[in-house]
Amino acid sequence: MALRFRVLPVTAFEQNCSLVWCDSTREAALIDAGGDVDRLLAAVEAEGVTLTRLLVTHGHIDHAGAVAELADRLHLPIEGPHPDDLFWISRLGEQAGMFRFPPSRPFEPTRWLYQGNEVAIGAETLQVRHCPGHTPGHVVFISESAGVSFVGDVLFAGSIGRTDFPLGDHQTLIDAIRRELWPLDDDMRFVPGHGPMSTIGHERRHNPFVADRRG
Repeated sequence: MALRFRVLPVTAFEQNCSLVWCDSTREAALIDAGGDVDRLLAAVEAEGVTLTRLLVTHGHIDHAGAVAELADRLHLPIEGPHPDDLFWISRLGEQAGMFRFPPSRPFEPTRWLYQGNEVAIGAETLQVRHCPGHTPGHVVFISESAGVSFVGDVLFAGSIGRTDFPLGDHQTLIDAIRRELWPLDDDMRFVPGHGPMSTIGHERRHNPFVADRRG
């Protein structure tokens, strides 16, 4: 029994949507279905898994633009983000026009997520942590058993999320990274919202924006 995943960059922003599944039950979720619906569904079919839910780290268009379409088409529940991102979710249509994305529409999550919640994918469990700063309702998903986290636009290899959008706050983001991510195991891998994977330990020591220089 194990948690498996496949990273699927989508949209012109090359956003890392993740197809995540339980190896024993073959139940799966998409984390941050930002667009390219047909490509995402082809990946689900190729892996031979059954999509049972959609998970959302935050409400920016490249991470959430295809969520409503997928939920309606496949009758899937939506989990996340934290309710403080209602501001962004309610403006998905505006965001699509601003960034020249395909039409998108707001959605109502089946379940808003809060600090300490858990999300089940088959027999596997993801821990939820609230990491505001990039957006106020940003959450991350952590699999202790698989040693991997899905952190959206909180942390990147060598960088951190932007905080110049409405409701972003630089110090809040720094504090969230240090409080919620740095205590994780150094060898825990993470999938960022864009770009290559890294490990918590490497970024804690070397990330120029938020390294603590210890270890």
